[in-house]
Amino acid sequence: MLIRYGSFVCSLCVVSLLFGQGAPGAEKGALPLVYESGFEKGADDWQPTDSNAWKVKKTDQGNVYSQFKKNSKYKPPHRSPYNISLLKDVLVGDFELTARVLSTHPDYGHRDVCLFFGYQDPAHFYYVHLGKKADDHANQIFIVNAKPRTKISLKSTKGTNWDDKWHNVKIVRSVKDGKIEVFFDDMKKPVMIANDKTFTWGRIGLGSFDDTGDWDDVRLLGVKVKKPQR
Repeated sequence: MLIRYGSFVCSLCVVSLLFGQGAPGAEKGALPLVYESGFEKGADDWQPTDSNAWKVKKTDQGNVYSQFKKNSKYKPPHRSPYNISLLKDVLVGDFELTARVLSTHPDYGHRDVCLFFGYQDPAHFYYVHLGKKADDHANQIFIVNAKPRTKISLKSTKGTNWDDKWHNVKIVRSVKDGKIEVFFDDMKKPVMIANDKTFTWGRIGLGSFDDTGDWDDVRLLGVKVKKPQR
C-alpha cells in the first residue's frame, strides 16, 4: 500500500495554455506532483456528478472513496458513463495518474470501473473503460466529443480480469504526440494504447459506467494549466 499524504498542489507548475495547443512537454519521469490523497482527510477536493452516489468509507486499511450506488441520478447529454467524480479546480495537459481500485460490483460480462481525463464539460472528454469482457463498447479508451462515446484505442486486451481484490491502475498522457497509455497492475507494460490530439487539457476523474467501486491512493503528476479563454 502507498503511504498516504494530504492533498498537495504544486503552485510552481502552473502554466498558461492557448486553446487547441498542448502544454509544454516535460521530460519523461520529470512531471511535477500536482495532487496526492489517500482520502484520510475526506474527499472535499472531488466533485461527483451525483453526490448521493459517493462517500468516504472507513475500512480496516483506512479511508477509501466509495462510489457505492449503481443507479446514479446523473444523466449525461450523450451515451457515456453515469458515475463520475472529478478532481476540483485542477486542469492538466501532460500527466501521469495512478490509483488503487477495488471493483465492488457482482461479476458479469461488463463489470467495470472508469477513469476520466481531458474533461472539459459533460460533452467533451476522454475516458478509459476497464471492463470484464472487451468489445467495441467495453474495455477500451473512448472519446466523447458532442456525440455518443467512440472507441479510439489502437490496442486493448480481451478483458480486465476483475475479482474482489485491489488493483493498481495508471494513465500516461502526452499531448504533443497524442499518446495515451493505460496500465493495469503491471506498471511497465500498457494494456491499452490510443493516439488522439482532440483534447489537450482537462480535468481528471474516477468512477464507472454503471457499476460500483472503491478508490484509494490517488496520485497525479502533470503540467498544470489554466483554462483557455474562448
